[in-house]
Amino acid sequence: MAKYLVIVESPSKAKTIGGYLGRDYTVKASMGHLRDLPKSTMGVDIEKDFTPKYIPVVGKSELIRDLKKAAKDAEVVYLATDPDREGEAISWHLKELLQLDDEKAKRVTFNEITKKVVRDSIRKPRQIDYQLVDAQQARRVLDRIVGYQLSPLLWSKVRYGLSAGRVQSVATRMVVDRENEIRAFVPREYWSLEVKLTRMAGPGSFLASYYGEEKKRELGSAGEVEQILRDVEGKPFDVVGVKKGQKTRNAAPPFTTSTLQQEASRKLNMTPRQTMMLAQQLYEGIEIAGQGTLGLITYMRTDSLRLADEAMDAAAEVIRARYGDSYYYGRHHVYKTRAGAQDAHEAIRPTHAELDPESVRGSLNRNQYALYKLIWSRFLASQMASAVFDTVSIDTRCAGHTFRSSHQSVRFPGFLALYEEGRDEEDEAATSPLPELAVGEQASASDFHPEQHFTQPPARYTEATLVKAMEEKGVGRPSTYAATVSTIEDREYVEKTGKNLAPTPLGEIVNSLMMEHFHDVIDVEFTAAMENELDAIADGQKQWKQVLREFYAGFHEEMLEAETALQGVRLKVPEEETDEICELCGRRMVIKSGRFGKFLACPGYPDCKFTKPIVERMPGNCPSCGGAMLKRKSKKGYPYYACENKDCGFMSWDVPTDQICPVCGKTLFKKSGRGRAKTFCVNADCANFTPEDQRGYYKKPAAAESDGEQESAKKPAHRTRAKKA
Repeated sequence: MAKYLVIVESPSKAKTIGGYLGRDYTVKASMGHLRDLPKSTMGVDIEKDFTPKYIPVVGKSELIRDLKKAAKDAEVVYLATDPDREGEAISWHLKELLQLDDEKAKRVTFNEITKKVVRDSIRKPRQIDYQLVDAQQARRVLDRIVGYQLSPLLWSKVRYGLSAGRVQSVATRMVVDRENEIRAFVPREYWSLEVKLTRMAGPGSFLASYYGEEKKRELGSAGEVEQILRDVEGKPFDVVGVKKGQKTRNAAPPFTTSTLQQEASRKLNMTPRQTMMLAQQLYEGIEIAGQGTLGLITYMRTDSLRLADEAMDAAAEVIRARYGDSYYYGRHHVYKTRAGAQDAHEAIRPTHAELDPESVRGSLNRNQYALYKLIWSRFLASQMASAVFDTVSIDTRCAGHTFRSSHQSVRFPGFLALYEEGRDEEDEAATSPLPELAVGEQASASDFHPEQHFTQPPARYTEATLVKAMEEKGVGRPSTYAATVSTIEDREYVEKTGKNLAPTPLGEIVNSLMMEHFHDVIDVEFTAAMENELDAIADGQKQWKQVLREFYAGFHEEMLEAETALQGVRLKVPEEETDEICELCGRRMVIKSGRFGKFLACPGYPDCKFTKPIVERMPGNCPSCGGAMLKRKSKKGYPYYACENKDCGFMSWDVPTDQICPVCGKTLFKKSGRGRAKTFCVNADCANFTPEDQRGYYKKPAAAESDGEQESAKKPAHRTRAKKA
């Protein structure tokens, strides 16, 4: 029997760590939290100084019994949950639940899950950090108080089932505020003027843009442009300035949680939630062909830019070997972490710099590979030489008006040979090379291109830019960004239109109520200050219950005032009218939300109770009759795909795509779910047909499951059927 028990959160992490330790160690997974506040009640006794009432998580009794038995038989129990506040709290809950004394319970953390780090950490355990535990308890209790007291108020005044939260409500406000900025924006007219110039002394033409007179000038009207055109008409342009130079551009720093989510959104079209799920898999370990299970990246919840010296040394070796000495930065490229950031962990980087993405591609799925490549490339590029550009700027003048031409070309690519950071704004259009000109030369003008423009309102947030703004304003922390964005979308406070986030009518009504009655809770600066308070608890500078007392005094007063002010009030969410006509009374139907999502309803309720589902047309055609494929929902709210022709009867849980089978020419399908890309043919008469048992559905392990897995098991089995002729 093993002497030592190691407890981690997940089976994949247990498998990876188990491979690094010897026979004396048993590694088990807690499947996340085993003790938490109850779901049915607040679980916080406010009158007894905010005492939390923790209970074992429902559905995990068998797992708890198994861990208790293993802990009883072990000499030492190593609590190896994630190296953050939540991980520290999980370890503390395990210690309490398993009734472990301080001598038997040892805390270990792994910033990266590699053999060296795991073994070194096991040799140097520590005690549980109760300051981190208290900071996490304070966050949990704060969020529980706000959520469980505000949410019922929203149910009674707006709609049942709504929720409010200390961070989610602020994120919603940020989206609403941006929308209000856009609505209030007044466009301002301006003009650009471009001219094609041709050398008089030799071949060569180039484009020049209006710059100004002695100083830069913005053209505000068509009249100003017309005056310039009259001034320069038929006159030569003199070259009055030629400026050549060089500029350098440094690589972006390695990823933090926020920048990883932003870049994955820009380049890979991944949501923050999807990015963090994949990063967790890469951190915990992947079975790599010929090498066993390896943790491929360091811990993914961090706002530090620090890198270990050993990691930077490894990057230098890879860069020199792949690109040559000139592409290495020349020394450790150290980046300064922003003020206020936590420095407990390194930046996100690969654990083995020599494991390039192509060498592990066969062991990763498509999305894991894409994210690993992004992380590996960004890390390596951060230690590469700067890119060098040759620049040239030419000023030409005519009748007192200056026109400017500029161009830059890559002299030395440096880090750009591997990686270039994505941008939220559009890049300026590339310019053409300029001819060799000297001061004093003249050029003739042709093809003037005046163009009217209008200033644009600020862009709506995307998931990436909202995460960036939350980080900049101090709203939330790396561990909360993805969950917050997902929550406000799931609650239908904001909706995605393309990549952009816009507030829904529901979101605006809830935000308005919160703004009027709970200004502190929804105030960006107040929320950021609360995060600093939690940091102070973690640093031992403040006592967690004192922070709760100070917060609750003001919050409770706002609650009482709101309940009085809103007595007898019911806020109505504006209904979105559609072009669909009620089949019973002829009214234009509206979109309503119900238990299983949105649906169409007659606005004449209760006189007219006609409803029907919102139908979304899918790409491709029905493989049975060629009709259009429509997305529908089952009675339990699960999406399926059916032919528009009721007489056909074809339906499938699989998703139709815009791809065609090369053998039979019918629509190919794919599995449902994010990141599923492999297509297959569902036509049983086709030689390319893929049976259901070969379409790669996840198979549920026989071992104990988490609550989330048990919940997902309730979803109907995937199937494809067609009505028999």
